[in-house]
Amino acid sequence: MSFFRNTIWFIKGMKEYTKGGYASASKDFKASDLDVDVTGRSYMITGANSGIGKCTAVAIAKKGGTVHMVCRDPKRGAEARQAVEEESQNQNVQLHILDLSKPRDVTRFATNFISSGKPLNVLINNAGCMVNTRTVNSEDGLERNFSTNTLGVHMLTTALIPLLSKQEKSRVITVTSGGMLVQKLNGTDLQSEKMNPFDGTMAYAQNKRQQVVMTEQYAKKYPNIHFSSMHPGWADTPAVRNSMPDFYEKMKTRLRTPEEGADTLVWLSVSESVPTLASGLFFQDRKSVSTHLPLAWTKSTAEEEAAFMNTLNTISQQFLVDSPDS
Repeated sequence: MSFFRNTIWFIKGMKEYTKGGYASASKDFKASDLDVDVTGRSYMITGANSGIGKCTAVAIAKKGGTVHMVCRDPKRGAEARQAVEEESQNQNVQLHILDLSKPRDVTRFATNFISSGKPLNVLINNAGCMVNTRTVNSEDGLERNFSTNTLGVHMLTTALIPLLSKQEKSRVITVTSGGMLVQKLNGTDLQSEKMNPFDGTMAYAQNKRQQVVMTEQYAKKYPNIHFSSMHPGWADTPAVRNSMPDFYEKMKTRLRTPEEGADTLVWLSVSESVPTLASGLFFQDRKSVSTHLPLAWTKSTAEEEAAFMNTLNTISQQFLVDSPDS
């Protein structure tokens, strides 16, 4: 089954996820969807210092939005903030430093942001990692891929729900990956302890499947906020070059530009047509698409998904902090 899934997925990817796939899909795009002014709306983008996140920050800033860039590295973040500000000619670009793999820091960051009194209209969960050697953070005992891609996203999103709920037409978009199509939700081995040998690519794909399930569950629980997840396609970004060097070398002439990869993310963030669509959907090239491959047996039961969310909430409770500066 694993071989079948991977084969079907790669064939699909060569047709749809490449630069050629974008060129074909973009023929149906409505240019007017992005012809909007978002002055007065506030956007938080994690992983905004490079690649798709940075392209999205530039695009939104050019349309007048206030952009909160959330980055892990202070130096790279500062350089990216300056570049976004200069390219967009928008002074409302702010930098925040946060490592999503550290759950206590995520809670503290969200608490401080809410206490600042700043509004938030749109949260874009873009930051992620693919660590190819199983790595456990000594501070909290969490496997790095899980703590960044799944737990960090969950804790940040749920912590900011009260703030997002104060705004009309608020949105949460999570950048996932088509790689999740080869994975069925596994809620019993969240930290890949039973994965032997450890495979960073498959751990990442499982995290991305988890993000899709999380998005669907959020949509049911918080109907006043519009949730979506999206696949950017195979894009030429620093993350792909560093985490998947062999894939990059083989595919580099077919990869999308970062701007092409960011297109659907920008569309989901600003287009006035998006709130008219159902919440919780998975998007690719501005269209909602299936979250499962045909005959791949990757669908999970409602009970499995509920148990997964309960486990996430239980883990999250261990890392909550009481005060903004604690």
